[in-house]
Amino acid sequence: MIKTKTLHPRNPHNSVYDFEALCKSEASLTPFVHKNKYDNLSIDFSNPSAVLALNKALLSHFYNIKNWSIPKGYLCPPIPGRADYLHYITDVLYQSNGGQKPKDIYALDIGTGANLIYPIVGVSVYDYHFVGSDIDPISIASAQKTIANNPLLKEKVTCRLQQRPDAIFTGLIQKNETFDFTMCNPPFHASAEEANAGSLRKVRNLSRDKNKKKTLNFGGKANELWCEGGESAFIKKMIEQSKIAEKKVFWFSTLVSKKENLTNIYKTLKRANAIQVQTIEMQQGQKITRIVVWTFLTKKEQKEWRECRWQ
Repeated sequence: MIKTKTLHPRNPHNSVYDFEALCKSEASLTPFVHKNKYDNLSIDFSNPSAVLALNKALLSHFYNIKNWSIPKGYLCPPIPGRADYLHYITDVLYQSNGGQKPKDIYALDIGTGANLIYPIVGVSVYDYHFVGSDIDPISIASAQKTIANNPLLKEKVTCRLQQRPDAIFTGLIQKNETFDFTMCNPPFHASAEEANAGSLRKVRNLSRDKNKKKTLNFGGKANELWCEGGESAFIKKMIEQSKIAEKKVFWFSTLVSKKENLTNIYKTLKRANAIQVQTIEMQQGQKITRIVVWTFLTKKEQKEWRECRWQ
């Protein structure tokens, strides 16, 4: 087994794909597996059907999810990197509880998408409870179908449609509800044109064919890929709106893909009077992303939260 030494130590994807085992877990992957020029089994990662079958196999083999699908054109995420987010935010929870595993963790996934990846990993690996939210009814319907088709998720995951596209927490967190952490993979691009250009670069890099016609390997609808102002504007809004739930959440968090956005994120957190802020760097191959986490709870309130909820 070859270690990549880039993903979180608990991440089961921290080695090359065992395609023989994956094909046994998901037969639909088999037609896409072939030997590459290095005489190793692989797939064409620029082929969207192959990537979808690989995701099905990974979810079946590692997370005991046997019935998973997404509507055509919706985001098919790279699971290893998504899993890393869960492992690192879990480290934050452990650190906040004196190094001990907290009990009965409740999480909120902002923009869970049709794929429901974060709740799937969180429930399968850590037995967390999840609420997945999204502004897109089709995404919510797809996520609910996955929940209904997998007994592992039925008692652990619920989905909520955010009725207000401009709101993140407003109207989502119920009156007597609290969450141990929130998480989000925000829209990356600032426009549809920018998103399409990025997707084209990705596909050409994967296929090594600069003239290849664009075929989106990971897909993605508009609300999944871009918003006005891009990642920086979305996270700024999230931080500002997190104030309305400042005592209902222990740790807020978000993925940050662009390092240059960190300066404005820290300024926004300072203006919002966040009490603690952490930045966690994650690496997968040559790609580096970050998780920024923050809390509005005082040391006294954190202690009360631990004693009341986690111990």
